[in-house]
Amino acid sequence: MALVEVDAVSKSYPRHAGLRTELQTVVEDVSLSVETGETLGLVGESGSGKTTLARMILGLVAPSRGSARVDGIDVAQASGAQLRRLRRQMQPVFQDPYAALNPRMNVLEIVTEPLVIHRHEAGIKTDRASLRVKAVELLGEVGLDDSALGRHPHEFSGGQRQRINIARALALRPKLLILDEPVSSLDVSVGAQIVNLLRRLQREHGLTYLFISHSMPLVRYLSTRIAVMERGRLVESGEAVALCANPREEYTRQLIAATPELPAGVA
Repeated sequence: MALVEVDAVSKSYPRHAGLRTELQTVVEDVSLSVETGETLGLVGESGSGKTTLARMILGLVAPSRGSARVDGIDVAQASGAQLRRLRRQMQPVFQDPYAALNPRMNVLEIVTEPLVIHRHEAGIKTDRASLRVKAVELLGEVGLDDSALGRHPHEFSGGQRQRINIARALALRPKLLILDEPVSSLDVSVGAQIVNLLRRLQREHGLTYLFISHSMPLVRYLSTRIAVMERGRLVESGEAVALCANPREEYTRQLIAATPELPAGVA
């Protein structure tokens, strides 16, 4: 069963050209689905429209045409109550672990913030003792201990910050994680550790992933299926191993050739 269904989605923005205003299309007529429990790898160069598509699925950007549905609900047309429910079911992990964390909050506050925001809808206990127990549990799942709770983001390395981001994303036990280049800003060996962590978490929690990357080997390693985007269009899709072994499009072959090896430590 498809958890995510994207149907003929396009997104255009106005662009000023001298005295004229033109529409610049960044995503054009894209259709895809993500089945419950699988990983769909969305791969393409910077500017190919991957992040804009992800933002439409998350409800952060409204499509110009078409629809993005999560768990059967059209995200752009969802009521306030439906959107709050969807927010609990899907969570993003963005590229930059430095920008994603509020520098004024400590780790306890960061990791439990989603629980506090959604406490009324989900019936969550938000007394300090309950939140601390939950935060320790979440940090343990991503390989950090309770010594992190009182510390602030600037006290951590990039890889540790991304682990904190992932712990926060898991707080509401979502069905779907949208992972937008989650290791591209990290050292190669640290990125490999994060990729292995994501695989383990998916097994343990039955998560569904939309994994966005420009690195075909990483996408192939993590993904059940792969969708390739070029200049806003979906140019090729298929089962991960088969697509990488026998790509139809020259653009896909170029992506494979550009990054032929997995980072050391990915296993």
